[in-house]
Amino acid sequence: MAQPHAISSAHSDLYPDAKITDSNHVEEENEQLPVYRLYKRRFTGLAGFILLGLVTGMPWAWFGPISTNVARAFHISVNQVNWLGNIISCVYLPVSLLVPVVCSRFGIRRCAEVGVVTLLISGWVRYAGTITSLSSESAYTLLILGQFFSAISQPIFQVLGPKYSEMWFDLKGRTTATMVIAIANPVGGAIGQMISPLVGTARESILVLAIISTVVVPAVFLIQSEPKTPPTYAGSKASQSLYSLLCAMVGKVSPGDPAYMAPRERVDFTINTILFGVLVGAANALSILSAQYFEPEGYSDTISGLFGATLLLSGVITGVIIAPLFDRVLTHHLGITLKILVPIAAGGWLSLIWAVKPDNTGGIFAIMAIIGICSLIMLPVGLELGAEVTRNASGSAAILWCSGNAFGIIFIIAEGALRASATASPPYNMRAALVLHGVIVMVAGALVVFVRAKQARREMDERMAQHADPNRHVEAMPMDTLGTASSGQSIKSIEKEERGSIQDKDNSIPLPEKR
Repeated sequence: MAQPHAISSAHSDLYPDAKITDSNHVEEENEQLPVYRLYKRRFTGLAGFILLGLVTGMPWAWFGPISTNVARAFHISVNQVNWLGNIISCVYLPVSLLVPVVCSRFGIRRCAEVGVVTLLISGWVRYAGTITSLSSESAYTLLILGQFFSAISQPIFQVLGPKYSEMWFDLKGRTTATMVIAIANPVGGAIGQMISPLVGTARESILVLAIISTVVVPAVFLIQSEPKTPPTYAGSKASQSLYSLLCAMVGKVSPGDPAYMAPRERVDFTINTILFGVLVGAANALSILSAQYFEPEGYSDTISGLFGATLLLSGVITGVIIAPLFDRVLTHHLGITLKILVPIAAGGWLSLIWAVKPDNTGGIFAIMAIIGICSLIMLPVGLELGAEVTRNASGSAAILWCSGNAFGIIFIIAEGALRASATASPPYNMRAALVLHGVIVMVAGALVVFVRAKQARREMDERMAQHADPNRHVEAMPMDTLGTASSGQSIKSIEKEERGSIQDKDNSIPLPEKR
């Protein structure tokens, strides 16, 4: 923490007039190494992200447990109800890739404002579809349109999570912040699954969702774009563009470019994207298809919703306990965590092939808890690992969440097509769909053995923090002023030294300076 007249900083070549004061108050014109600073208001922004993440996560899973009731109330098919969830995943894909672009130009706060406006619109457009005088086609159109607006708000608060934690939290809190923002959305889905069957008819349920969407809007005022001074070296750097990350992934960036990724890093990020996508997609499919998985086997819509909620909430409880350990104890063990938990989660999904049968409530609850514990921890681990190997928090998060929703669409459409006929025993069962579900997760999970997971971003942050001199302070100045170590070594020479050492070992380089 900076002292009273000292703040953390960034690059003095960007702010040549910055004055550096030592313990004798002697002004110098040379560069000064940053003294990084944390702000208490980072927690209010975190609370805003959590609240908005919870509510934006509700619409995509809201109709899963009540799909049969919604189909009857609006005189539509179950497949049409499924598309109330699918439309969110489809729109999510392009929107998630646009979020880093908009954020780099307008900031986190402006993106959040767009998110709450579309969330508010979605709730009441969806409710307009419940007017009984409307035809089934008109009502369904309004329901789809409401879900469309929900799909714009949802990715904003997911994709921006790793960037917010990078800009506001230090190494002792960054992973925890990423975790709580990442799990807010699935927790919202779990809450939605529990609430939707309990609040009355299908039409009344939609009204409740609109009210919740309205009440949470003021939470946007808790979120700020960036602190005056950064908490870490990575937090002082400008975001790379999504385009530069895509170019780096296909090897179109030269080694001297800050966006450069070594071949091994590209492999790691590709595997991480597949694992993250499949696990998120599998959970999304369960949220949308929960009633269709379990009701043919004799389970009520309430129990079906509780199965999905168990998966998500068990993971949340475990994540709250485990995430701080990644910041303070397991700081360099993201790769090992993946290699332990992914096979367990994959095995859990595969076991549902035999577990989903009549009178096996306890067994299904146990499997849901195991899957949830392993899968939910993978959310912050996957997002942090993406930022580590790419040095691009917002771009990597956009690709990972986009992958998750793309796989979710694949699961839902494919498994809907595998639903048994009315003459099957039991009618409309999803046993073939569960086989497909389990096999895909197992095959993808096997790729985890090839992950190395070198945490280049953390190594750079730790190295820059070690060079900071507590006896020298930087007067209040704009974010991104950097300086020299007490030895006289400039930040540029440290970066150059680090660049050489990292490239020798991993062919990766530091983050780009903010311009």
